[in-house]
Amino acid sequence: MIHPELFLLVSLVAALYSAVGHGGASGYLAILALVNVSSKIAVPTALMLNILVSGLALASYARNGHFSFRTTWPFLLASVPGAFIGATLKISDPIYHILLGCILLASAIILALPRTQAQVEKHLIPVKPPYALGTGGILGLISGIVGVGGGIFIKPLMILSRWATPKTTSATAAAFILANSLSGLAGRFFQGPMSILPFWSLLLAGLVGGWLGSNYGARWATNPALCRLLALVMAIAAAKMLTVGH
Repeated sequence: MIHPELFLLVSLVAALYSAVGHGGASGYLAILALVNVSSKIAVPTALMLNILVSGLALASYARNGHFSFRTTWPFLLASVPGAFIGATLKISDPIYHILLGCILLASAIILALPRTQAQVEKHLIPVKPPYALGTGGILGLISGIVGVGGGIFIKPLMILSRWATPKTTSATAAAFILANSLSGLAGRFFQGPMSILPFWSLLLAGLVGGWLGSNYGARWATNPALCRLLALVMAIAAAKMLTVGH
């Protein structure tokens, strides 16, 4: 039986992450680790939640006119096979987690710097397909190895590189996470049987939180607010990575 506290925590993580177009896998993995769930169950559970929550986020952002297929497709083309390959690899390296945590923390600090709506949206530089293909492939591979959808990597990169506005980036990130989570789940299924039966009811928690968060992010949040919210998400993920690294 799922404890109410676990249900509430997953709902809160889903709401927070979906507001910025993320699925929340890093948050779900942290929560499940706190209750000593084995990675064999935690990773597929987190990926299933990721698929559900990122799907809700993508639908909300697309419905409100923020999704750009032209921006998104090059990232997906290379990331999907990358995530599948990454999911079949077994790599454990504490130094990797420390370095990744530092990168996430630095990105969070930069994103949290005060800025106006005009500053966030000015001087956009549309990404060229070759760059998007290369970036998507690398981030897809890393996402597959770690067991996340990759939104925590691609979104700050897109914003800091000024490839799109935060809301368009959120829609791209949601599509990126959805595709890579499906690919990563397939890669893990390829390795052997998986089970999320003990935690299937958490999908309902993800549904509730994901619906609330994605609607807030797509409809009411301003772009500077999304940058600050993303900075908070990045800081949480950085703390998790640095803790794992130690």
